[in-house]
Amino acid sequence: MTQAIAPRAAATTTGGVAFRVRALLLLLLAVIGAVLAGAAPASAHAALTGSDPQQGAVVGRAPTQVSLTFSEKVAMSDDSVRVLDPKGKRVDTGKATDLGGTTYGVKLHSGLPDGTFTVTYQVVSADSHPVSGAFTFSVGAPSQTSVALSDPAVGGGVVGALYGIGRYVSYAGFILLVGGAAFVLACWQRGAGVRPVQRLVVSVWLALTGATLALLLLRGSYVGSGKVGDIFDLTLLGQVLQTKAGAALVSRLLLLAAGALFIAVLFGAYARRDEADTTGEGDASDKGDGSDKSGVDAEKRDLTFGLAIGGAVVAAGLAASWAMAEHASTGIQAGLAMPVDVLHLLAVAVWLGGLSALLVALFRAPAETQIDAAAVRRFSRLAFGSVTVLAATGIYQSWRQVGSWSALTGTWYGQLLLIKIGLVAVLVGIAWISRRWTAQLSEAPRAKALATAGAKAGAGTGTTALAELRTKQPTKVPANSRDSSSGGSDSRNADSRDSNSGHSNSRDSHSGDSRRAAQLARQQTAVATARQKRLRDADPARAGLRRSVLAEAGVAVVLLAVTTVLTSTEPGRTEEAAKQATSSSSQRSGPLSLKLPFDTGGQDGKGTAEVTLAPARVGGNEMHVYVERPNGKAFDIPEVKVAFTLKAKKIGPLPVTPDRIATGHWSAIGVQIPMAGDWEIAVTVRTSDIDQTTVTKNAKIG
Repeated sequence: MTQAIAPRAAATTTGGVAFRVRALLLLLLAVIGAVLAGAAPASAHAALTGSDPQQGAVVGRAPTQVSLTFSEKVAMSDDSVRVLDPKGKRVDTGKATDLGGTTYGVKLHSGLPDGTFTVTYQVVSADSHPVSGAFTFSVGAPSQTSVALSDPAVGGGVVGALYGIGRYVSYAGFILLVGGAAFVLACWQRGAGVRPVQRLVVSVWLALTGATLALLLLRGSYVGSGKVGDIFDLTLLGQVLQTKAGAALVSRLLLLAAGALFIAVLFGAYARRDEADTTGEGDASDKGDGSDKSGVDAEKRDLTFGLAIGGAVVAAGLAASWAMAEHASTGIQAGLAMPVDVLHLLAVAVWLGGLSALLVALFRAPAETQIDAAAVRRFSRLAFGSVTVLAATGIYQSWRQVGSWSALTGTWYGQLLLIKIGLVAVLVGIAWISRRWTAQLSEAPRAKALATAGAKAGAGTGTTALAELRTKQPTKVPANSRDSSSGGSDSRNADSRDSNSGHSNSRDSHSGDSRRAAQLARQQTAVATARQKRLRDADPARAGLRRSVLAEAGVAVVLLAVTTVLTSTEPGRTEEAAKQATSSSSQRSGPLSLKLPFDTGGQDGKGTAEVTLAPARVGGNEMHVYVERPNGKAFDIPEVKVAFTLKAKKIGPLPVTPDRIATGHWSAIGVQIPMAGDWEIAVTVRTSDIDQTTVTKNAKIG
């Protein structure tokens, strides 16, 4: 019974660990899927804050150029800005120029016809995100246009999804690479020779390198056409290499090449030095020669110092490849924001990457190389320092990107930031639980468990071996138990039968031995696995630490996904500035159209008055009033009067008496609006000699 159950118990133990790891991977995939499924194309980080002509404006003469003003610097190509006439024909010269600051312009051909013109733009913001949009203006008067604007979905589609995956893998790879290496050097130098830790760091280096190459290839299509076929376009690749984002990606690849050398030394010469130092301690103590040991220690310290300096330079360079091309590189205080962003990324990597390395050490390290309590405590102190740096730099970055309390709650960036803060708070809470388990760690229970597990393993193996010997030992039959009446004839017959079946018995014996050997091997494997499990579970504090670290890793996966989305979302400060600019633009745009239902109270006194004002801006405007019955037919009434009042500035009412043009149609030219603002428009309608009413509505003009 014992022989049949032992392998199953081992399988259960191994399956439990595998189940936890698979669950964490499934959580990672689920979060990535949810983010990619629910995410729209990357939000623009540069907003159009103004244009000349303004959006929706009606100008008397055709302009010689169209200018666009953004909230930050943008990168433009020859076809970044296009101007189309009412028939859809391109009327710009095709070359956008920098007019200074954040304003860019494109020249127009002469002799443009009257009508509505369409301006489209597709640029790249200073923080490397694609921006696109369109607006219209009119020459003379608005007209029908044949231009059909379809949403270009810049940064979306299949290419956008692939680019998003590449960004996530890049962030995850950087965090695990830097954090894993820092964990080995600063906390658990013996871990340099542990195979699972080596596999973790090497795997994430490969993932980060592959993701960076993929981003470099996808970049041209991502900010341009969005077509899958353009991914391998060498012309686009050459253009990308000349941009800030392309330079950042190439720099990252060069730094990863240096990182490969660092990993080779860390897990090669350094690991061998640590093994030699560990195995040589006993020999040196036996021989009483302390000089050799001190020399080895000095060499190890020098190598550790060199690796620490080189690793810090590579890690800072990798972090700078994000800081120089993302949010920190644009906006206010960019010179301070970039080094702060580097510190922020390094703090995240040391904390969460080291946490992942600790998780691997707790769950995957062999029993004889289990991480010691001192290493866990060192990481606990290192993580606390990282969280402190993370909080300080995060507060500065939040202020810089959000700028106001309203943006914190009223913009998508601010809401994501609140979610991130909540996840960090949960993570810190779980980390506090982990610190409590760490404080309870002890080496004594582990040593006791080692002896107990060894004794149990030896007893189990000895029992199995004893059973095997008993199985193999032949049964001796006493001579006096034989039947004497069989005589010599029976003996000869028995000898003859034994001789005839000798070869068959030999084959059966060999077959049975091989089966028993295989069964013994399985039992020994099960015993060794169970022994490792007992060693891992020997200290209750160590088992509790594994559970809390696993929970931390799960929250960290979600936190990383939210952070990735946050970096591709328009900052709250920029979004609010864009809203204000759009609101201001909408106040200056025209024409304005208002419908005001009325009821004078008399017979046939109901209807609707529609007031249109073009171009609805400061200065002279043309006003039309259309009066209709409830059935939609023109309503012939005796009189209509209009008055404009700007209560905020105590201006008005400014009366306007339009002229009757036709049945139900009244008009006035040269209606003066002295100031932009929220104007109250009052329309007085008289349907008979005694039936009259005044209806009002507010509208932003100017």
